[in-house]
Amino acid sequence: MICWGRAKLAPFLFGGNMKRVIITALALLATSASANPYNWKIIRVVDGDTVMFEAPFMPAPLKPQLSIRVLGVDTPEKAPRAQCEKEELAAIAASSFTKKVVAEAKQTQIELKQHDKYGGRVLGDVILDGKRLSQLLIENGHARPYYGEKKQSWCN
Repeated sequence: MICWGRAKLAPFLFGGNMKRVIITALALLATSASANPYNWKIIRVVDGDTVMFEAPFMPAPLKPQLSIRVLGVDTPEKAPRAQCEKEELAAIAASSFTKKVVAEAKQTQIELKQHDKYGGRVLGDVILDGKRLSQLLIENGHARPYYGEKKQSWCN
């Protein structure tokens, strides 16, 4: 476990860029992996595979929230990134599905796995009443398994 004193940590956190701050906060949080998943509240659904959640570990003056992209799935893209009308309609359906299952859940948990390559969101899963959002999306036809390979078109 890495343990830094406040005197060493403060210049590192606040003297660099936003990506460094987020990565540092996530690295510090990861040192307590035994507490994963966390009972943090979902603030809003961004799209089928991305939600915004409370992130009380974020250092001030940053907002105490982050978005998490559900790892292991690919959902269709909304406009303007949709490649065709079929993909746009499927993206709307996936977002609606995620909004519905999040709203109906009695317990929501956030499971952190890693940060994305841009540093602005984390990758992991959302657990709703003991069921993984990734699996729910796949089982209900709103997502495909995805692990970094070339994405398939939603337009065929």
